[in-house]
Amino acid sequence: MDWITLLRSLQSDFIQRLTSGSLLHCETEAQYSELIIISGERLKTLRDFCWLMAEKYKRVSPVRDVFISYLKGKLGEEVVKERLADLITEVDYEKRFGGDGKIDFTLTTNPSVGIEVKSRHGSLDKVRWSVSSEEVEKNAVIVCILIQEEVHEAQSEYHLFLAGFLPTRMIKLKTGRIAFGIEQLLYGGGLRCYLEQYQPAINYNLAKLEDHNKPQSFLSTNHSQLFSPKLPVNQPEKSLIYPQEIDYLKLGHNCLVKGEYSDAIAHYSQALKLYPNDAEIYYQRGLSYYQLGDYAEAIADYSQAIRINLNDAKFYIKRGLAHYQLGDYTAAIDDYTQAITLNPNMAVAYKNRADARSHLGDNQGAIEDYTQALKINPNYAITYKNRGMSRYFLGYQQSFTKAIKMNPHDAIAYKNRGNARADIGDYEGAIDDYTQGIAINPHDAHAYYNRGNARYDLGDNAGAFEDYTQAIKINPNYADAYYNRGNVQSEIGDKQEAITDFQKAVELYRQEGKLDALKDARARVLDLQIEESLDILNF
Repeated sequence: MDWITLLRSLQSDFIQRLTSGSLLHCETEAQYSELIIISGERLKTLRDFCWLMAEKYKRVSPVRDVFISYLKGKLGEEVVKERLADLITEVDYEKRFGGDGKIDFTLTTNPSVGIEVKSRHGSLDKVRWSVSSEEVEKNAVIVCILIQEEVHEAQSEYHLFLAGFLPTRMIKLKTGRIAFGIEQLLYGGGLRCYLEQYQPAINYNLAKLEDHNKPQSFLSTNHSQLFSPKLPVNQPEKSLIYPQEIDYLKLGHNCLVKGEYSDAIAHYSQALKLYPNDAEIYYQRGLSYYQLGDYAEAIADYSQAIRINLNDAKFYIKRGLAHYQLGDYTAAIDDYTQAITLNPNMAVAYKNRADARSHLGDNQGAIEDYTQALKINPNYAITYKNRGMSRYFLGYQQSFTKAIKMNPHDAIAYKNRGNARADIGDYEGAIDDYTQGIAINPHDAHAYYNRGNARYDLGDNAGAFEDYTQAIKINPNYADAYYNRGNVQSEIGDKQEAITDFQKAVELYRQEGKLDALKDARARVLDLQIEESLDILNF
C-alpha cells in the first residue's frame, strides 16, 4: 500500500471519528493532535494582533470583517506552529519580510519551500477550502484547519481540528481558483513526515493516467510517489547497501514521469528481477504499457499486482481502464465494482463504472453511478458532463431537436438543447443553440448567462464578460451573473471591478436567502480585498 492510499484511508477513519467526537487530543507541544483548544491569554494575544491589522486595513473593508478574517487565519497558524514549530519558520507579514501574502510558513531547512494554512468554519458536509493558482505555485503544501465555533470577537474558546493537508503537486490548476472538501484531503498525521522528506526537485505526479477523459479534474487521484522511492515490500533492510538495485526504481519512475515509457518498462523489468514479489513495480510497469497503448500487457501486469496484493483498489481501477480501452466493458465493470467494494469513497471508480455502463446501454445504472460520484466529490466537473451524457442517451437532446423541427421559432427549445449540449461538454454546439435562441428572444437573461458560462468554459473571457453584462442589463438583480462576471474580472486581474461584482452578488444573495452562496461570495470579497491591500499598503 502506497503512502497516499494509507493517508486517505486514515482520513476516512478520521472523518468518522470527527463526526462521533472521538478524536486524538494531545497537549504536548510538537506531538501530533487532531484537536487543539485555544483560549485564555493565548487567544487574547491573537485578538490584539488581529485588531491592529484590522486598523491597518480599514481603508479597504469594514474593521470587524477584516478582524474576523485575520483571526481565522491566525487560529489556523497557531495549530500548525504548535505541532511543527521545530520544522518551520513563520513569515512576518507585519514587516513584509519573507513573503507576499500567499505563504504562511517556510521550511526552516529550505526557505524556498512554502506552506500555506487555510482556516474555515462550517459543517463537515459543506465546508470547503479554496486556493488560487498563484498559491499552488508558491507553496509545497496546503494545510487545512476546521474551526468548530463561528469566529467573532466575543468567542472565549475555540476548538480547532487539523482537517488534513494537500501537497500542491496533487492540485491541477493553471488559472483561477479551486475548492475542495475534507474528504479530498490527506490525513494530517502524515504532514510532519511529508515535510521531513520533502524533495523539491522530484515530481512524480502522474495524474494524467487516472481517467478515461481529459482534461482531468483539478485533483489528481493517482497514487504517485512523492517521497523518496520506498523499498519494495518483503525485502531485507540490508538492501540499502546496494544502490544499483534502488536505481532501477528511480530510473523507472523518472522515465514514466517524462513520458519515456519504453525505457520505464525496461527499468521496471530489471527491478522485478530483484524484487519479483513487489506489486507496486508491476503496477508501475502496467502504467507504462497502458500509456503505450499495449493494454493486454498492462492487464497482465495489473493482474500480477492483484495476485500479490488483493486489497489495493487502484490496481482494479487501472485494470478496469485497460479493459475499457479494449472494449471489454463487462470486465471493466467487474473491476470497478471490486474497487468500490474495497474503497466505497472513490468517486473515480463510480464515474468510470458509469462510463462502461453507458456503453452497454445501462443508462439508469450509469446515472446512479454518476450521482454517487457527485455525492462523494461535488467538484468532479467531468462527472457533471457525463451525467449529462446519460441524459443525452435517454433522449433529452433528441426531444429538444424534435421540438425545434416542429417550431423553428421556439427560443426555449434552443435554450434547452443548448443546456443539454453544455452538459456533455459540447460548448461550441451549446453556444450555437443559445445564439439561435437569443436571435428569437433577445430579452432572455438566462440565455445570455448560459452562453456566458459556455464561453467561459472555452476560455473566452471577453465573450463571457459581454454575455454576463447583457444578462445583468436585462435583469439587474441576477446574482449569479454578477458572481460569474466577478470570476472573469478576477481572472483577468481587474480586482477592484471583481470586488464590486462580488459585493453586488453578496447583497442579492442575502435578499434571496441563499446562505451558502452568500458565504462563498463574501469570502471572495475578503480574499480579493486583502490581496489588493497587500499590493497598495506600504509596510
